Amino acid sequence: PRPPRRALPSSVGTGEGIEDHRFPCDTCGADMRYSPTEGELICDFCGNREPIRSRAAGLAQLREIPIADAARGAIAAADMEETRIIACHNCGARVEFEPGIHAMECPFCATPLVADTGISRHIKPRGLLPFSLSESEARAAMTDWLGSLWLAPGGLRDYARKGRRLSGVYMPYWTFDAATRTRYRGQRGTVYYITETVLRDGRPVQVQRQRIRWSPVAGRVARAFDDILILASRSLPRRFTEGLEPWDLSLLEPYAPEYLAGFRAEAYGLEVHEGLEEAREMMDRVIERDVKFDIGGDRQLIDTLETDISDVTFKHILLPVWIAAYKYRGKSYRFVVNGRSGRVQGERPYSPVKVALAVLAGLILAAAAGWIAAYTR
Repeated sequence: PRPPRRALPSSVGTGEGIEDHRFPCDTCGADMRYSPTEGELICDFCGNREPIRSRAAGLAQLREIPIADAARGAIAAADMEETRIIACHNCGARVEFEPGIHAMECPFCATPLVADTGISRHIKPRGLLPFSLSESEARAAMTDWLGSLWLAPGGLRDYARKGRRLSGVYMPYWTFDAATRTRYRGQRGTVYYITETVLRDGRPVQVQRQRIRWSPVAGRVARAFDDILILASRSLPRRFTEGLEPWDLSLLEPYAPEYLAGFRAEAYGLEVHEGLEEAREMMDRVIERDVKFDIGGDRQLIDTLETDISDVTFKHILLPVWIAAYKYRGKSYRFVVNGRSGRVQGERPYSPVKVALAVLAGLILAAAAGWIAAYTR
């Protein structure tokens, strides 16, 4: 087979260094797309196929970047890229677009967008999880999820099945690695019981009372953190993206623009130092749990924590999400599907008729229960 090709340079006048994620077919000239089911570039017009470079050939690209390089603005030029970005004024998404596109809909909220001439320079992705679910498979997962919703309008499932196409979007994430050593002081609580005599209804009764004996403790714990995952986008509610987890990051592929052919990618809106702050909060919660385990006993109190963090590194990765933005009876609803596992999250409408019937049924049941209780005494 022919060797896989690199991303073609953008058309004249778009600016040197801007990647174009289109791949013209060698046979007929049509744009090829990445097929999640086949794992190759496919031409829908003539059926031509082209492989993507193997994972083993590019594993070095998954290496981490020292956070100190980002702090002093010393990230290597090879780790940076320039892309054209459309910023959605409605949901805040920053979606990459190709030079030939001048207008589009935001895949996150269906707001019409018009391209400008802005160029964004940012840290290049090091790796990604390619889409493995096709659009039809993602739509089936979403339709099943919608059909399982309690009190949803009866026609929503059919509307979604017949509705607009889903958009395949690579969402931006940061991952962080770090080594931590923590010194702590606290108290270990040991539960014991004493027996007391109390009066109940004028009669002495023995009861047991719980007591806690506290003793001071101090110690050290250490933990190496690997691939703490932080969403670098503000376009979707955090509960949506958290609901799509887990992601198997052990299957990350080195970044190759071929995987983006036929899909969109969102540029990160959360800078790396902001992502590190969120990662530190996650580390602190894990360290606190480790300290309590180290203290032992029945109860634990932490008085002081002093954590030294070192060897902090990061990388920018892309994770696949199918997105649908629907308008149902004048209101917009968004649904997202994990492009690997098929897990679904989204906003759901309620049927006023079904809600009213449920409330009425609850009132009838409550009244019936009250009537039965009153006449069976």
